[in-house]
Amino acid sequence: MTLLIVNDHITINTDNIITHLSVMCMFFWSTDMAAAGRVQSEDEFLCSMCVGVFTDPVTIPCGHNFCKSCISEHWDNNKNYQCPMCKKAFHPRPELYVNTFISKMVAQFRREAQHEPNICSSVQQAAKPGEVPCDVCTGTKLKTLKSCLVCLTSYCQTHLEPHLTLSGLKRHQLIHPVENLEDRMCRKHEKPLELFCKSDHTCICLLCPVVDHKNHDFVHLKDEYEEQKAELKKTEAETQQMIQERRLKIQEIQRSVELSKNAADTKTAEGVEVFTALMESVQRSLDQFKEKIQEKQRSTEKQAEDFIKELEQEICELKKRSTEVEQLSGCEDHHHFVQRFTCVKAAPPMKTWTKISVRPPSYEGTVERAVSELKNKLTKEKKKVVVGAELKRVQQYEVDLTLDPDTAYPDLILSDDEKQVHHGDVKKNLPDNPQRFSGCPCILAKQSFSSRRFYFEVQVKGKTDWDLGVVRESINRKGQIRLNPQNGYWNIWLRNGNEYKACAGPAVHLSVQSGLQKVGVFVDYEEGLVSFYDVDSSVLIYSFIGCCFNDKLLPYFSPSPNYGGTNSAPLIITPVDTE
Repeated sequence: MTLLIVNDHITINTDNIITHLSVMCMFFWSTDMAAAGRVQSEDEFLCSMCVGVFTDPVTIPCGHNFCKSCISEHWDNNKNYQCPMCKKAFHPRPELYVNTFISKMVAQFRREAQHEPNICSSVQQAAKPGEVPCDVCTGTKLKTLKSCLVCLTSYCQTHLEPHLTLSGLKRHQLIHPVENLEDRMCRKHEKPLELFCKSDHTCICLLCPVVDHKNHDFVHLKDEYEEQKAELKKTEAETQQMIQERRLKIQEIQRSVELSKNAADTKTAEGVEVFTALMESVQRSLDQFKEKIQEKQRSTEKQAEDFIKELEQEICELKKRSTEVEQLSGCEDHHHFVQRFTCVKAAPPMKTWTKISVRPPSYEGTVERAVSELKNKLTKEKKKVVVGAELKRVQQYEVDLTLDPDTAYPDLILSDDEKQVHHGDVKKNLPDNPQRFSGCPCILAKQSFSSRRFYFEVQVKGKTDWDLGVVRESINRKGQIRLNPQNGYWNIWLRNGNEYKACAGPAVHLSVQSGLQKVGVFVDYEEGLVSFYDVDSSVLIYSFIGCCFNDKLLPYFSPSPNYGGTNSAPLIITPVDTE
């Protein structure tokens, strides 16, 4: 808001006031409406500069209407002859003529307003909650139309009439309805707070800079409003940006939770599988333990049964002899007695039972031995089951590979589908391009990888020598090569049919079951991991950990020389069998 002090009076520059309505020429003033006695809306007759009913209204070239005294005084105090509404400049200064049409309309309005004052108030509405009520109304408080900074009073349309018609009140400063008008006035100078002191961050009146805020940095309240409003828009944009960032963070966290849940479900399933297998192994060991105990008990019972049966048989024979002795004792025939005595006296062959006994089997250490055996068994079973579950997990990262003939050593022979390679006895005449191996029987896959995870399987059945793994794309492919991570090779090999090594520099001997037929290779690029599996037995053969790749990786194959047919079987890239 810009204030001008002219002849000790404060007037308003209306470049910040939105006019209620000044397009009077568009209003159709008919005699029928006048005859009906209908009073027009007050806003249609207000000058946007003094906010009062037009006095000697004039129309300037841009079409806007003002009181003649208002626009004349405005142009007298400004070098540029601009319209206060649209800011259009005029040169030279336009001549001002009273618009008789609008004057007649204003006069008619004044007459009707004086004769029918209740009509204006009848169309007004009572102040609703949140709206500023009229300070003059008694009974029902009507809605405030304007607040006066001089009277410190808010007026409805009816009670505002004196400020629009009386010359003394027309100079009062009217603003849009506000509450607590006292807060809009300087308590010291009793002037409207129209300036803003940037030094003290407070609103001040026009007289404050002279005494209390001397040499301070101050601006018009409107300018500060515009500046703070722009800053508020920036703050709002920043706030919305922060809200958006937090919403995205919520989505990120929710995705993380979902991924965590999926990982937890997967690990739970794997754990259930592992522990189920281990529990089954424990149950089998328990059953075997109980069977051993019962077997010993059954053996003891069988021995006792055999002894008892033999003893009962001897008792039966002894009873028979006892009967014969008893009968012979009662015999009075001397001849018969003497003849039978020798037979009866001779005892049948009997076992000596003095040193024979059934001893309970010893169970000392049986439980300990069973637990120890179970521990060893569980350790092996755990490795097998855990690695088996791990192998199933990494197999989901299977990639479809084909061999790259442009990298093949000239002695190598590829299948038509580029899935198999073996060593031939004849060296082919091939161009020595930069990609081709020239000193070792090696070949690379066409596919390269520089992120994430991948897995593939190779059949090595029937071979006595081979190399498998992954290599950096930038490796040296000419002449003899040394297989180790320092040179960009992460491989394992077989030599002489049973010598397995990891080319870790120095080489690491591997314990691999004989008859290895299929090797799985898994790479986690981000984790720096290269692992090799015995697919058929689900056993981890070896892992390179903490690898630093920093380049594309390519699968690497070497079927090794033919050796007169003893190593003629091919290396075969096979699809993963998920059954």
